[in-house]
Amino acid sequence: MQQNPLAALTDNFLGQSGTWYKQTIIAFLVINPFLFAFDPFIAGWVLILEFIFTLAMALKCYPLQPGGLLAIEAVAIGMTSPESVFHETEANFEVILLLMFMVAGIYFMKSLLLFVFTKILLGIRSKILLSLLFSVVSAVLSAFLDALTVTAVLIAVSVGFYAVYHRYASGGHKTGNHDHSHDGDVHDHHREDLEAFRAFLRSLVMHGAIGTALGGVCTLVGEPQNLLIAQQAGWNFIEFFKVMAPVSMPALVAGLMTCALVEKLGVLGYGAKLPESVRKILMDFDQEESAKRTTKEKVELIVQAVGALLLVLALATHVAEVGLIGLAIIVFLTAFNGIIDEHRIGHAFEEALPFTALLVVFFAIVAVIHDQHLFQPITHALLSLDQNIQGPMFFAANGILSMISDNVFVATVYITEVKSALEAGEISREHFDLLAVAINTGTNLPSVATPNGQAAFLFLLTSALAPLIRLSYGRMVIMALPYTFVLGIVGFIAVFQLAG
Repeated sequence: MQQNPLAALTDNFLGQSGTWYKQTIIAFLVINPFLFAFDPFIAGWVLILEFIFTLAMALKCYPLQPGGLLAIEAVAIGMTSPESVFHETEANFEVILLLMFMVAGIYFMKSLLLFVFTKILLGIRSKILLSLLFSVVSAVLSAFLDALTVTAVLIAVSVGFYAVYHRYASGGHKTGNHDHSHDGDVHDHHREDLEAFRAFLRSLVMHGAIGTALGGVCTLVGEPQNLLIAQQAGWNFIEFFKVMAPVSMPALVAGLMTCALVEKLGVLGYGAKLPESVRKILMDFDQEESAKRTTKEKVELIVQAVGALLLVLALATHVAEVGLIGLAIIVFLTAFNGIIDEHRIGHAFEEALPFTALLVVFFAIVAVIHDQHLFQPITHALLSLDQNIQGPMFFAANGILSMISDNVFVATVYITEVKSALEAGEISREHFDLLAVAINTGTNLPSVATPNGQAAFLFLLTSALAPLIRLSYGRMVIMALPYTFVLGIVGFIAVFQLAG
């Protein structure tokens, strides 16, 4: 029997997400125009909360569609304008270039990075040391490659490991297709090890993701908002590192100590070890891959290593905008590794472009915040405080707002407001630098509390890996909890001392 058109439309709306979720989004869309007519300021804050809801429910439906509908409606009813959205997008063009080209560039280094992470994972038996290494390597890489790029690598590596063992646990052959997203064929005597392996990967990925925040706060390419702040402040790569160091370095040390402590205590989902049976399967796989690696493939790894070195040098000397450096790396690696088919090159852009589109939706919400002056009362209240405590209070305010919203648009709004105060002569250049440090560290460190706070965390939550290892929104919040407290407290104290 054929469905009637209305029922078919209802089924198609937001796809496989639950009926309650669809009804909630429709309720948002219905109520917003009435709220805007009643009080634009209240309507603006309600829109922010609705958008945060779509981020929090990312496993129910990718936020691009529901968040995009909310943004489109906001433009349609006059909460902002297409010109304001374009202005925000244009102002963040460097970030868009970074996402488009840098993440795609790292795609062509995955063989090298998979090789490196495989050696680390299989070569070290101590879980504490392994966790620290994952954190340190992620921190160092994210300082030069950006946190989203490193998270993409962690996702690819973890999915690769998981697929190898899942195929074995399901009795699958080494060749042919295998769906590692379904456990129906997993043999009963492997299920316990599979669950332990999931817990092991969850803890490692979380350490790695938080490592990207620890390293990402240090440099202007580490996080998307760092570029925005550096641009407003006029800092280059080296200057940015130096001004952030009094806060970023203590936070890095405290974060690594937290990593070791939670693994030692085995609390909040940490402490799971790699089962020996799984280790054996992965080691056998690695040995087989190494044995059949051809001279051509070895040369490809060398070319990728050269590309990685050139990337680090180019970023450290800031020879060009980050996104353009990423594009140059794509050209270099594809040219010298024989990847000249447009379809193969196209796959490199699949991971980053949906998130790039979501980021543009973020900018539409930022346009609403600007046009409706939603953060202005908070900013004015902070700037009216005694200058000695403005730095720590900006850190706290940005941290709290980043926990519940997104650190990119929180940083964008606050650095713009502070730059306006500088240009109006309300604050000195020295004080502006302090507030820029507070904004950057405030949006980077406490924001590890939630997936919607960190772009890299949201990227992880909405990735193919999260459902495989049962990494939900709530579980990410719980596992991030010790880091949230430590990084928040250490960062606040460091900014306070810097202000003094």
